[in-house]
Amino acid sequence: MTSSKTLGEIDEAREKEDIKKLEAVFFVSARFLNMQELISLTDLNPIILQELIEKLQEKYDKNDSAIEIIEKNGMWKMDVRSQYHNIINKLAGGKSEFSKAEQETLGIIAFKQPIKQSVIIKIRGNKAYEHIKKFLDIGLLKKKKIGHTNELSLSDDFYDYFTFQGENLPQESLKISNSAE
Repeated sequence: MTSSKTLGEIDEAREKEDIKKLEAVFFVSARFLNMQELISLTDLNPIILQELIEKLQEKYDKNDSAIEIIEKNGMWKMDVRSQYHNIINKLAGGKSEFSKAEQETLGIIAFKQPIKQSVIIKIRGNKAYEHIKKFLDIGLLKKKKIGHTNELSLSDDFYDYFTFQGENLPQESLKISNSAE
């Protein structure tokens, strides 16, 4: 005799499967994803996705996990909790959330800040517009309108994101005068 599942059991099974799907997307992406990307990757509607993101966040908090779901500017990412970043840094094998070109653009901004966006474009080329937009979207940079361009500098989130601590440079020591402007 086959047992028939109740509607509640079917919904519960579907939700469990949807959470696993979302968790897999976060795990593999290793970067911040906006709602549109999550919809496209999971084929789930935004209301359900928002509920599932909250459930995943609770799951990791409740289980006292080393993993967490971070939300920044309407984007989400699975990451290792900051107290374990030193372990991850030892294991990192060259793969990064940012391309080499993006890292170079961010490095110049970090070194020369505050720096005009127009100067970055002259140094790095038109591709830097995309890099700057990405860094602004995830909150790593601040911009201030100056004439026809923007002045770029690192945000407080930059220092949280890259977990500067101990022997690393404090925010003020990254600021140098920029005679090229």
